[in-house]
Amino acid sequence: MVEQGQTSLAGQRLGAPETLGISTLEPGHKPPAMPPGRLVPIRVLLLDDSEEIFDISHRASGRVLFETVCLHLNLIEGDYFGLEFQSHHRKMVWLDLLKPIRKQITRPKHTVLRFVVKFFPPDHSLLLEELTRYLFALQVRQDLASGRLTCSDASASLLVSHIIQSEIGDFEETQCRQHLLNTNYIPDQMALMDKIMEFHHKHIGQTPAESDYRLLEVASRLEMYGIRLHPAKDREGTKLSLAVAHGGVLVFQGHNRINNFNWSKIRKLSFKRRRFLIKLRADPSQNVNQDTLEFLMASRDCCKMFWKVCVEYHAFFRLFEEPRPKPKPVLFSRGSSFRFSGRTQKQVIDYVKENEFKKLPFDRKHSRVQYNSSLSPLRSAQHQVPNQAVKQSWDGSFLVSSEDSAIIRPCGNSSPSTQRNGCSDQTYPSQEDSRSPAAKQQPVDRAEVTCALVNGHAEDCRGATPSPLISPMLNDTGAIRTDDEEDNRRKNCPTDNAYCIAKELLCTERTYLKDLELITVSFQGVLDKEDCVPEALKTLLSSTYEPLHSHHTHFLQELEERLSLWEGPCSTEVKGEMQRIGDLLLKSAQELKALSGQLQMISECVFALERACVASRRLECVCREFELQKVCYIPLNVFLLSPLHRLLHYRQILDRLCKHYPPTHTDYSDCRAALDDVCELEAALRPGLEQIENYQKLLELQKDLIGVEHLAVAGRQLIRLGCLSKLSGKGLQQRMFFLFNDVLLYSTRGITSANQFTVHRQLPLHGMTIRESEDEWGVPHSFTLMVQQQSLVVAACSESEMEKWMEDLKMAVDMAEECNGLTADLLSASKDVKSSGASEVVESEDDLCGSRTSLPRNGNNSGNTLNRGNTTAHVCWHRNTSVSMLDFSIAIENKLSGNLLRKFKNSNGWQKLWVVFTNFTLFFYKTHEMDDGDQKCYSLCQQNPLSEPDRTGLNLPCEPG
Repeated sequence: MVEQGQTSLAGQRLGAPETLGISTLEPGHKPPAMPPGRLVPIRVLLLDDSEEIFDISHRASGRVLFETVCLHLNLIEGDYFGLEFQSHHRKMVWLDLLKPIRKQITRPKHTVLRFVVKFFPPDHSLLLEELTRYLFALQVRQDLASGRLTCSDASASLLVSHIIQSEIGDFEETQCRQHLLNTNYIPDQMALMDKIMEFHHKHIGQTPAESDYRLLEVASRLEMYGIRLHPAKDREGTKLSLAVAHGGVLVFQGHNRINNFNWSKIRKLSFKRRRFLIKLRADPSQNVNQDTLEFLMASRDCCKMFWKVCVEYHAFFRLFEEPRPKPKPVLFSRGSSFRFSGRTQKQVIDYVKENEFKKLPFDRKHSRVQYNSSLSPLRSAQHQVPNQAVKQSWDGSFLVSSEDSAIIRPCGNSSPSTQRNGCSDQTYPSQEDSRSPAAKQQPVDRAEVTCALVNGHAEDCRGATPSPLISPMLNDTGAIRTDDEEDNRRKNCPTDNAYCIAKELLCTERTYLKDLELITVSFQGVLDKEDCVPEALKTLLSSTYEPLHSHHTHFLQELEERLSLWEGPCSTEVKGEMQRIGDLLLKSAQELKALSGQLQMISECVFALERACVASRRLECVCREFELQKVCYIPLNVFLLSPLHRLLHYRQILDRLCKHYPPTHTDYSDCRAALDDVCELEAALRPGLEQIENYQKLLELQKDLIGVEHLAVAGRQLIRLGCLSKLSGKGLQQRMFFLFNDVLLYSTRGITSANQFTVHRQLPLHGMTIRESEDEWGVPHSFTLMVQQQSLVVAACSESEMEKWMEDLKMAVDMAEECNGLTADLLSASKDVKSSGASEVVESEDDLCGSRTSLPRNGNNSGNTLNRGNTTAHVCWHRNTSVSMLDFSIAIENKLSGNLLRKFKNSNGWQKLWVVFTNFTLFFYKTHEMDDGDQKCYSLCQQNPLSEPDRTGLNLPCEPG
């Protein structure tokens, strides 16, 4: 028995000195305090199948027993684990750390508690201690043997091969076969024995710690990793299973996940008798007004047990620190007082990183390999093998945050300073001194092994069709590149910065030509089929855009020919003539000057189209339906203005070339002459461009807003739009604000099928005062707006955002003195609309309630919307930030397109995609043809909008073709 102050046989097995145990919940080396009272022996089954007996006071809480077990194991990261036991209802339940043990276990002498993993992190590299990863590997071993961790045969074989590599060491056929015959790791193991041995042969040289890391690397990608199913039924009586993970609540049918509810989408979790309720936050993108999902479980105890697990998972993975206990009510109590007890994941990671712990060796019960394991935090052992979970990173790669998080890096050759140091996130630097001589003679292609085996979707990375796991979007044409192919291809491409600029010009020209084709082919084809379109409008669009389309088609052909010669093998004399684009740009600039009449008519095209839509309701519907097509990925008016925006990009390209070339370079004179012609043409078009850009934004907002009419009138200017939090009796509520030179509007995105913002109030700027009010209200980054004896308190998300808003508001107040009659028209129009629509859309999203009668599968909803959700207002709402007209103009000059390599977190290869960056959004396509069936987009407007974009990582040339 293990008594307080004594060392057990297990402690001797782990090599633990008597006084060096470390508590998992409190820093320091003190053992948990034992309350007075008689001692009761409690049996605990550990993960290595050894059983220990701990003498615990009958008055002790669950925390005392749990800390004693962690102290016994010398486990620092014990917060990932828990103790479970079988209740009198024959259900496995978790030991509550706050309650006395005697109130939870009726017969402690006859009850065996199991020490198991409770919280499974999404990334195995977050486990900083080798002992922690060893215990996780033991948990995976148990789950495989019990059938709880289901996976394909290939994945199961790979997992078992890592386990036996850890237990018996390097491959030896006779020994491996005999070990598999004597030890059963998975059901139907005999049928997979040859496959297991094949994989084991490829692990030569791996230490047990490496094998644990590889095992967790593969297991963490499986859908059932860490999943504990709880039987339930939906409202229709369909048998389902509920589970909770780090990201939220999951719904399974059998072993197939059919839905998941992220923590960010869940407003409240509760239970009532046998009913488990999930209350969701309102989602404007779905045509469903109910926000409550209901599941029926076997009993109230099952329902409450699952609710407790959800509460603990949410607190552990989402909170920064342990939640404080609620004060007990004086008279009446309502609801459960249960709360999470212990450190959160962030606290565990910070605690291990900030404290140095003495390295204590431990033994592996099932392992025959002579290996010196030690307890050491990550930061003191980052130089070791991948058992310390150091993630590979690449220069020039960046992370796009969305529902499918993906890593993006430039495709093509790069400068020496931006070349990668690693290969793939499955290929890790190995310790040569830890490898056996046989391992050095037989190098192992580990990337191939891992690529082939995630859930067994592909038997070979080099031959078969890529699996859906590898590329959920590009199963047919997406190419997975190996690192050797990538490096060899890079060596064949020029590395001159001028080539990078020329390649950027070529890629953006391809996208620009597709935008012109959308007008000259797609849109005009739609107009030709409609009788409601005036002939004058058709003639105006045709005469304006078709000459421009013809010019840029010819220019793109010349540019592609020049770049192919630049990249191809040829003599030095020919290369000197071909490695330049200044002559092509000079010729194009001169031809554009001849087309200045068409460029000046672009503004008239936008005005004429708007006048025709106002006059014809049918034409307005036609244009709106055309904008909803995927081919029209940004508002239609932005496409109409694209020739003017392209001129700004030419000027920037030429300016960079002139700065790159010395004056003596052969291409410098042509670039300088072309830059002068483009600047002259831009100066002539600049006044009209600023006016039409403002008009286009007003038209875009008029479609996004409900409750406002006649927004796009002469004299009104948009200054800034974005999110602020409005302080009210319900607390801080997110609102969308629109600042003009005469009025300030604020709205929220209502739950409507139109996906629009509903205006709630307008504040005239005449006589408005602005003051900071953080000290007055105690709200960070808050300020107060005073107008007409009324006040409005709002808060920004950061100090920089607050300064931008206050600066623009003060400027707009000064401008309002010069505006005459604008605000009155807007107020009168909006009041009528608001009063008539107040019953349809509520102001606060928190006021919505209801109950869904059926479970939506996979979160899909086929409802049609009248507006697209990727306009600038929706991007700002989604990212909780703001942009100004200056940000718009800078973003226009920095449009980009080209090939990038994308990698999802759970995939093991890079996929080549055509990416268009415009309107603060990344649009992904399979090819530069930009077919309308393969589009996916990510909004990129972060907390600080791209007002001054850093182009260093994006100037890398993209691949030919």
